[in-house]
Amino acid sequence: MRAALLAVTATVALLASGPVTAAPASPAAPAQAGAAQAVRCPRVPAPAVSRPPRPTPPPDVPEQRTVGGAGLATSGLVVPAGVGAPPAITATSWLVADLDTGQVLGGCGPHEYGTPASVQKLLLAATMMPRLDPKQTVTVTAADMNIEPGSSAVGLVEGGRYTIETIWLGLLLNSGNEAANALARLGGGSDGAAGGVRAMNEEAHRLGALQTHAVTPSGLDAKGQFTSAYDLALIARACFAQPTFRRYALTDQTAIPAQPAQRTKGFQIQNENQLIYRYPGALGGKTGFTDLARHTYVGAAERGGRRLVVTLLGAEPAPMRGWEQGAALLDWGFSLPRDAAVGRLVEPSELTATPSAAPSALAAPGAPRPAAASGPHPGAGWLWLVTAVSGAGVLVLLGGLLWRRRRLP
Repeated sequence: MRAALLAVTATVALLASGPVTAAPASPAAPAQAGAAQAVRCPRVPAPAVSRPPRPTPPPDVPEQRTVGGAGLATSGLVVPAGVGAPPAITATSWLVADLDTGQVLGGCGPHEYGTPASVQKLLLAATMMPRLDPKQTVTVTAADMNIEPGSSAVGLVEGGRYTIETIWLGLLLNSGNEAANALARLGGGSDGAAGGVRAMNEEAHRLGALQTHAVTPSGLDAKGQFTSAYDLALIARACFAQPTFRRYALTDQTAIPAQPAQRTKGFQIQNENQLIYRYPGALGGKTGFTDLARHTYVGAAERGGRRLVVTLLGAEPAPMRGWEQGAALLDWGFSLPRDAAVGRLVEPSELTATPSAAPSALAAPGAPRPAAASGPHPGAGWLWLVTAVSGAGVLVLLGGLLWRRRRLP
């Protein structure tokens, strides 16, 4: 009976401890999920470039680095056990995840702070697309046109009248910074663009993107503006859950209408994301660049009924451009078994719905769920199983005691 009780206790302890993986055999081997030793990510040499000094990121918050699973709390490489090494790229951090199940397939410094550049426009889309009527016609203001000289613009004009859909296409196809200002203002209520940025930060928090802080709606560099590869995956997942976003992201060209009152002619714009032209099954995404952030990228694709998303920060365009690095990581992700995972993308409102819960419980990998799934937290499955096994042990113990009692004279 004692042996049976010990066996039950050991089983409960094993179940409660989560997946067990081996540490890497050598510094050159990929880090496995849960390994304590940080392993360098595969990198290729990139040309030396001059860039502004890197901004000082906020202090690390341990609970934020474990969102999605303890294995993601590394500055190095984390991949499933027994899989091939990911491609060598120049990005300083990246992540590959399944858009539908939320499984994180691998990453390099997934919770390291980075500067977003124009991929921040995805947070603007996730926040404002459900709020704004795409058929509404609006007027562009002088404040909307206040963007950094020489920065990305789609060609809207002050006083021009455009549908909100046209402005969205200008944002996503040509990364128009004046389009970002307009959309933030239109969705920001009485506080205008400032209210839009505040709403973006509230949406990031709701999604579980706790390392993301927006200062500009466009992603133009600003003090205190940061994100992470993991957070970008959460934001991208929210975007691709919207049919309107999916349609815009795959639009290859559109017309910006003439503005007779401003004496400007109409013109065509093309989608700058080369993934949609050159990668079979591409679903779209977003490019980004500033001198400070370098190249940033978010892209998604579908293959064999499986939809993956890749996010990367701090890349150089040689020897591969940002979208090419994303494509290489997508190829790697599609080569992995469907059950391969090192963590998961948390669900919207999951981290804010139970503020009294311990962060470690909220971040436990658990079983991946579809993006639209609802119901109890994945950790509840572990609790039920542990309770059931513990209860079985108690029943066995009580049965043994009763049997012994009946045999006593």
